[in-house]
Amino acid sequence: MLHPVSSEVYFTFNNGNKVPAFGLGTAAPHQKLAETKQAVKAAVKAGYRHIDTAWAYGVEEYVGEALQELFEEGVVKREDLHVTTKVWHTMWSDANKSLNESLHRLKLDYVDLLLQHWPLCTQKIPDPHGVDNIAKEPVDDQGKPLYDENGDWIETYKQIERIYLDPEDTRVRAIGVSNYPIEYLMRVLKECRTVPACNQVELHPRLPQRELREFCNEHKIIVTAYSPLGGNGAPLLDLPILKELSEKYDASPNDILTSFHIRQGTIVIPRSLNPTRIASNLEFVPLSAEDVRRLNEYGETNKKRFINGPVSSIIPGFREDFLMEQHS
Repeated sequence: MLHPVSSEVYFTFNNGNKVPAFGLGTAAPHQKLAETKQAVKAAVKAGYRHIDTAWAYGVEEYVGEALQELFEEGVVKREDLHVTTKVWHTMWSDANKSLNESLHRLKLDYVDLLLQHWPLCTQKIPDPHGVDNIAKEPVDDQGKPLYDENGDWIETYKQIERIYLDPEDTRVRAIGVSNYPIEYLMRVLKECRTVPACNQVELHPRLPQRELREFCNEHKIIVTAYSPLGGNGAPLLDLPILKELSEKYDASPNDILTSFHIRQGTIVIPRSLNPTRIASNLEFVPLSAEDVRRLNEYGETNKKRFINGPVSSIIPGFREDFLMEQHS
């Protein structure tokens, strides 16, 4: 069955919960955080039913205001929406506090999915420009990451898991991870009771991550693609292969890229603050298996990770890409 719009496609998590395959990412530049409110309202009114946010984005209060107004206006009911939030690595030792702060700002009683944002443990360093006056990417004067030597990243997932498994705790409907490479997932599968419902990673035709996707598929972990257009400036929209496919299917490059993920069983969460663009990015393009293969193979020989930095450089994959960029 073909779907006229991507927002009508749903997948199923390993715990049986349904999740919209297409959603709105809400990470925003610091100077435009307040614009998130109108972006969320425009998205839901256009048909989006999946909102992805995080404590670290600093936008949860605006997302919460938008949702409450939508509920009050009768546009949508809470049970019709899927809302994801995440525990940041500066909050690694208190997932419960992070969740409560997110729920308070979102004005919600529960989230549909709670993710560990990064498999890292970093120090809490004061920063007036950070979230809650805490530096998002704590580094010293030389730019060296300030990891917490007392931390073990898997403890954060175990804390999230305890919340989820507590039969009297109704704040979380599913749990998962983000930015996890295979070896980190293997440790979770070995040491924890709950298989992550989702692994959210940077994913697009220049970073297809086929081995990781195959591993997740084997273990019934749905992959979510963030930065599907390549991050700031949407650089992937200028790829010649995208322009070719756009003409072939008479569809926008944006819709080609998002449909590329949905076609492979991957959730996709493009971010935008432009209400007009948000409303126009819903077309589902029935890409052929051959064109999906071509897009994946393009990334095998033209790899580029757009979301990288010194703090994440300790993680396999990120480390190699970070070092490569540092010496290029």
